[in-house]
Amino acid sequence: MKTLDSTFPIFNGNPNFHIIKSSKSSKVSASIKPPPPDFNFRAEILEDSRAAIAQNHPQLLDLADNGSLVVIEKRMFGPVPARRTEFVEPEEIWLLGTTHISSFSASDVEHVVEVVKPDNVVVELCRSRNRFIFRAGIMSTSDHEALNQQLRSSMFSLSGTGFFGAIGRSINLGGQTALALCLLLAVFSSKISSDVNRPFGDEFRAARKASEKVGAQIVLGDRPIEIILERAWNSLQWNEKLSLVISVIRGITSSKLSTNDMKELNTNDSTFQLYDQLSMSYPSLLQPLIHERDTYLAWSLKRSKAVNNSKRVVGAIGKGHLNGVIYALVSDQGNLRF
Repeated sequence: MKTLDSTFPIFNGNPNFHIIKSSKSSKVSASIKPPPPDFNFRAEILEDSRAAIAQNHPQLLDLADNGSLVVIEKRMFGPVPARRTEFVEPEEIWLLGTTHISSFSASDVEHVVEVVKPDNVVVELCRSRNRFIFRAGIMSTSDHEALNQQLRSSMFSLSGTGFFGAIGRSINLGGQTALALCLLLAVFSSKISSDVNRPFGDEFRAARKASEKVGAQIVLGDRPIEIILERAWNSLQWNEKLSLVISVIRGITSSKLSTNDMKELNTNDSTFQLYDQLSMSYPSLLQPLIHERDTYLAWSLKRSKAVNNSKRVVGAIGKGHLNGVIYALVSDQGNLRF
């Protein structure tokens, strides 16, 4: 039986990684604070953010103007918890909203990291997804066979020390349900990659490449995918579970994505469309898929051990998480935890 790992070679050299450790339990003891319905980061902080970017790095103003790049300065933070007086939060957190199948996002991430020269680059990956992304290497468009191999893989592909090691990790963290969902979503995401002829997660490979260039540490800042999927599945009623599985299978067997579909995925409006779609179709998924991960990502960016005493931190996260992560960062009054 073949593993679903990518067959691409590993990068040369030893990358500087930091893995955020997460409890094996899927129970939440965190400060989950979803943004209120009227919170829109563009209206709340974009003007101040743009002014800071114009002053420090005007070459990044195009990304600020289209709403993809936001900088949050320490003066906007809440207090550090009394129990962590030895902790020094980053001076600046630079957030770049990305689309996981966009070549533009990959070049944007590389550009921002090289210009800002951060101490840490936090990516929307966990240990399982990290192994797929960084074993895949940087795509060589001149190698047709290698490209096809990469398109057949996905961020949900099983990874680890062999196939059975990958299965063991998935079951250990999320149970058999998480394993089944990983396999199903691996097929679905691979189908999307093939449709658009782009591999998932190119922006994370770009972050890795640029981080090595400027000497920054890569921080795996997302919650383990197995726990995410287990909590998402458990949040659904049985009729919703059946509906979701049918929807994914239909997506696998449907025709290719159209050009209009791709344009919609790359617009900034997709940030808020994601909330609307989940709220209407599967409202119970908002908590495990969006709100809890927003808090986890915000904690990784601001208060994890990896970013202690950092001057600048860059976060490369999906556009759908921008609003919630920014709200968690600026509304924190010292109780941000995970």
